[in-house]
Amino acid sequence: MSLRGIVAAIVVLLVALVFSPTDRGHAAHARKVTKARPKAPAPGKCEPRKFRIILDVGHTPESFGATSARNDTEFGFNFHLAKLIGERLKSEGFAATRVLVTDGKAKASLFKRVAAANAAHADLVLSIHHDSVPDKLLEEWEFEGARSWFSDRFSGHSVFVSERNPRFAASLAFARLMGKELKSRGLQYASQYSLPVMGRYRRQLLDKDVGVYRYDALIVLAQTRSAAVLLEAGSIINRDEEMAMNSPERQELIAGAVAAAMGEFCEKR
Repeated sequence: MSLRGIVAAIVVLLVALVFSPTDRGHAAHARKVTKARPKAPAPGKCEPRKFRIILDVGHTPESFGATSARNDTEFGFNFHLAKLIGERLKSEGFAATRVLVTDGKAKASLFKRVAAANAAHADLVLSIHHDSVPDKLLEEWEFEGARSWFSDRFSGHSVFVSERNPRFAASLAFARLMGKELKSRGLQYASQYSLPVMGRYRRQLLDKDVGVYRYDALIVLAQTRSAAVLLEAGSIINRDEEMAMNSPERQELIAGAVAAAMGEFCEKR
């Protein structure tokens, strides 16, 4: 996922979804905003076949997110992985799973996916993305005769939640379960988001064991009424990891981790 452009989207609000003012980065302010919002009704018991999961495909064909080290679009990676996760979840009994694809430019599509998830009365939204790095960390190279950029400095997946989400506790619980399952399969999370080098993309690390970060301003997390988690499945700007993310083995491993986490999450509700 390219984080460029997403931060700018936080100042826009849907008229139909009147939520909190822009986060100024102060934890105390974020807590006040959360308290001021109406509470969502308490969730009922989870029955896998009725549990409504929205797999949000990050970005759109028109606004495709990051570009990989070999000039492929993030949207393509996101779409393929989301479809695979959806198939795995359905095979595990989560029959109401839906893959959500939106169109249009980045800013408008963010609100489309929030509106769609809320209209579907989702029980959980999982937004699927693939990672890049800030522009200042990119290096130039040539791939198949075309100019491209890469950064082999960082790799790994990362998981994000928003404290503004009305189901923050449930979001964090699922995020931790998913992080645990990814770790148990030998995958390492991306540690760079806690480092000063990330600048304005630096985030608070909520769980240093499994790599869960807090990112309050993400629209798809903050403005959905259900629990919501964003997965950066891996870095496609890292040349080695891009190849891994394209492999059926890595894709199946991630899909299995998500399904196992979903099963445990549902069982504990």
